[in-house]
Amino acid sequence: MEIKRVVIDTNVLLTALSSRKGASYKLLKLTNSGKFQLNVSVALMLEYEYVLKREAEKLGLTYKDIEDFLDYLASIAIRRKIFFLWRPQLKDTKDDFILELAVAGRCDYIITYNKKHFKSIERFGVKVVTSKEFLKIIRELP
Repeated sequence: MEIKRVVIDTNVLLTALSSRKGASYKLLKLTNSGKFQLNVSVALMLEYEYVLKREAEKLGLTYKDIEDFLDYLASIAIRRKIFFLWRPQLKDTKDDFILELAVAGRCDYIITYNKKHFKSIERFGVKVVTSKEFLKIIRELP
C-alpha cells in the first residue's frame, strides 16, 4: 500500500488530546506507524503550539507536556519549507497556509473537522477528510 502524505489540522490534534476515545486519538497514535507521512511547516507548528498552550488547562496538560509532544511531532514529521504564497484561495484565509503546506508537500490529504473551509481545493490534487474517513482509507477502521 502506498504511504499517504497528510497534513493534520490543529482541530484534529486538539480533539485527540481532549479524549482518548475516537478517531482523532487513534490517528494520533498512528503518527509514527509508517501508514502515513505527516507533513508540517513552521507556520503549522506555531499554530499547534499557540492553540494547544491556550487550551492546556482544559486538556490537563502543562506547557512542558505540549512542548514535548510538539518536539515528538517535529521529530517524526517531514518538515516542509513554503516558498510560495498564493493567497487568498480559501473562504477562511487563516487556513491558506495549510493548503500551501499540502501543495508544497505533494500531500494526498488534509485531515480536518472543518471540511467546509477547504471547499474546491481538488484542483490542487489534495482531498479533505475527517480523521474517521482517513482511518477508513488506510484500513484502520471498517
